[in-house]
Amino acid sequence: MWLAGNAGPFALREVELAIGLDKPISVLHISDIHFAPGQKKKAGFLKELAGLNPDLVVNTGDNLGHKDAINPCLSALRPLFDFPGVFVNGSNDYRAPKFRNPLSYFQGPSKVRNEVDLDTKRFTSELRGAGWLDLNNQSGFLDVAGTKLGFMGLDDPHENLDDLDSLEIQKHSLTEADLLIGVAHAPYLRVIEAFTNHDASVVFAGHTHGGQICLPGSKALVTNCDLPTEHAQGVSGWEFGEKQSLLNVSGGMGCSIFAPVRLFCPPSATLITIS
Repeated sequence: MWLAGNAGPFALREVELAIGLDKPISVLHISDIHFAPGQKKKAGFLKELAGLNPDLVVNTGDNLGHKDAINPCLSALRPLFDFPGVFVNGSNDYRAPKFRNPLSYFQGPSKVRNEVDLDTKRFTSELRGAGWLDLNNQSGFLDVAGTKLGFMGLDDPHENLDDLDSLEIQKHSLTEADLLIGVAHAPYLRVIEAFTNHDASVVFAGHTHGGQICLPGSKALVTNCDLPTEHAQGVSGWEFGEKQSLLNVSGGMGCSIFAPVRLFCPPSATLITIS
């Protein structure tokens, strides 16, 4: 499905995952909004997504894209607060974007900046106040459409804020869950492996922008992490020892205001039916 977007048409990707639930649930996966003041079409797309009436919203971070983005981003997200949701932070939820040479991404993942110049505490407090679960190195339960979902979460792995050791404690607090879900911003291989080894059946992540600048057919050239480029967007299967999981990487709804170009990789959200 295609809708009018801020930098070209937005895409709504629709996926079905059959993993044995008694009753299907619909999950809206949003990521990398990189919201900046004045992005009315992007706000309109978020409002249209609310019209899908998902059972659950999973937000995998990088919501903010400007030093003055907190209030307009919260306003744009407000239609989705009517639904149960979970979230984690990305690096752009801690600091405003700065110019960097786009060619530097071909030299490896972008470097971590030390300064924190956004009021992240207020932003996450507002999300929690709207009823969404904060999964930054934390776990939680949600009863969604009659299914008890257990969530394990990590703070941004790209910033080395992920506490992998916490997953053992998180897992033991979720023994009553019908389904275990892992949520993190950046899909580093260590994160996928850790979630899988702690029995997450489905993992949600973003960060890659689907490659952002791609070859025809949405073939990514980079992922800004150690995830292989063929998995830069969409669903992939993973196996570590005897344990398996499914990973969905969102292509993201935006990009940095200093690199406002997406090629063969339209901004998108994903509606996933878990059945």
